[in-house]
Amino acid sequence: MRIGVAGVGRIGALHAENLVGRMGSDAVLIADADPSRATAIAEKLGARTVPDVDALFAAGLDGLLVAVPTDGHAELIVRAVEAGVPVFCEKPVAPDLVGTRAVLERLHGSEVPVQIGFQRRFDAGYAAARAAVAAGELGRLHTVVGFTLDPNPPPASYIPGSGGIFRDCAVHDLDILRWVTGQEVVEVYAVGANLGDDYIRAAGDVDAVAATLRLTDGTLAHLSATRYNRAGYDVRMELRGHADSIVVGLDQRTPLRSVEPGAVPGDAAYPGFLDRFGAAYAAEIAAFARLVAEGGPSPCTISDAFAAFVLAEACELSRLQHRPVTIAEVV
Repeated sequence: MRIGVAGVGRIGALHAENLVGRMGSDAVLIADADPSRATAIAEKLGARTVPDVDALFAAGLDGLLVAVPTDGHAELIVRAVEAGVPVFCEKPVAPDLVGTRAVLERLHGSEVPVQIGFQRRFDAGYAAARAAVAAGELGRLHTVVGFTLDPNPPPASYIPGSGGIFRDCAVHDLDILRWVTGQEVVEVYAVGANLGDDYIRAAGDVDAVAATLRLTDGTLAHLSATRYNRAGYDVRMELRGHADSIVVGLDQRTPLRSVEPGAVPGDAAYPGFLDRFGAAYAAEIAAFARLVAEGGPSPCTISDAFAAFVLAEACELSRLQHRPVTIAEVV
């Protein structure tokens, strides 16, 4: 089995390492727009490089992993599927909703599996929460609270092309909300604020957001995200039901300091997402390797990615227009 890796920046290099760890170095081919970066990663992993993406396809791939910049995702997904090659692609499918819808419509009816990279679906805590909800352990679910709190903002050069904090960052909370609860969102109300560096405001974005969402059965959800949480990287989900309440992401490394007398301080906080979700990223790539080898349904489809992007669009529209937005308006 041979899997090509297109793009070995920070996340692509991690995926390549996980692939080599699972399949061996002979099974992984690497291509990157920066040949020196491709060579450095390949030498580290004992894998081979090829000059470009065309050479990857010419090598007779069994699967393709796409971690190039966002504007190249849609083209490579379509090219792989139309060549009959299963593909894993980092989110998003395309830079905007129109492009995502176009890919979804073009590939409608195809049986070639596509897996989109929403790694929280492979985190043990979120998987346990999903199982608890499905089993009815919480009773009637009434409230879900989600957080994505980054320690520091991305560089100024990143923000203008990021799509905004809802599409770039909080989209993970939106995807995992659907996955854990098994429900859809019907309405959102979102607000944002600029409380940090001016370059985020100058790009038309905000650095802190909050959103209230209503799910199909009336359950309420509250999501919060910020680019400034210098206590450490904090991603959590609380699920509250009539019978029980549970939390994902609360451990000794959660950067949350209790001021109650006698409270015991925790360990050093997670510095970033690669540390917090290292095991989930490995499990995600293991699932893709199985998908290539054995077939079967994708654990995170283009339709799933489209649904999360729709929610992000609705949140951004709500923020800009200062009003509740129904999902039907955006779809």
